[in-house]
Amino acid sequence: MQQDVKPTRSELIELKKKIDLAKKGHKLLKMKRDGLISEFFRVLKDAKNLRTEIVEVYNNARHLEAIAECVDGKIAVESAAMALKNIPRVSIRPINIMGVSVPHVLSTGEGNVGTVSPLGTGVIGTSTSIEDAARAYTNLLRLIIKAAQYETALRRLIDEIDKVKRRVNALEFRVIPELTEKEAIVRMHLEELERENIFRLKMMKGES
Repeated sequence: MQQDVKPTRSELIELKKKIDLAKKGHKLLKMKRDGLISEFFRVLKDAKNLRTEIVEVYNNARHLEAIAECVDGKIAVESAAMALKNIPRVSIRPINIMGVSVPHVLSTGEGNVGTVSPLGTGVIGTSTSIEDAARAYTNLLRLIIKAAQYETALRRLIDEIDKVKRRVNALEFRVIPELTEKEAIVRMHLEELERENIFRLKMMKGES
C-alpha cells in the first residue's frame, strides 16, 4: 500500500477528491438500491394479486366449460374451440423502471367480447353457454399474458438489485477503506516531513 502512495500534497488533495466522489457514488447507489427494492416489492404484490385472480378466473372458466359440455355436449365445445379464428398475438414495448428496461406486453387478437365472440365465430354460430366459456378463457389468456410481463419484470429487477448491491458493497468495504487508508498514509508522511523540516530549522537557528 505504501509503495503505491506518493507522499505529496497534490496526492493528498487527489485522494480527498476520490474519497468524496466514492462517498457520493455510494450514497446514490444505496438510494437506487432501496428504490429498486421498493419497486420490486410493489411489482411482487401486484403479481401475487394477479396470481390469485388467475386462479379464480381459471376455476370459473373450467366451471363454464363444464356447463357448456352439459348443455351442448363435449363435441360441440371441441368444435367451437377448433373454429378459433382470432389467434392471439403479442407485441413487446420496453418501459423504464428505475433505470431498468422491462418489457410491457401488448396483446392483440384476444377477441372482442361484444358482437363478435372471442372465438371469432360470432354469437349466432355458437350457444350462449359456449360463448360464456370462451369469454372466460379469453379473460384468462389476457391475465396470463400480463403475468408473463410481471415475471420478466421481477427477474430483471432482481438482477439489477444484485448488480447495484455488489457495487455498493465494493465501494463500502473495499474502495472507500483503501482510499481512506492511502489518505492516512500520505497525511502521516507529510506530517513527518513537516516535523523534520521544523526540527531542521530549529537546528539551523541553533547553529547560527
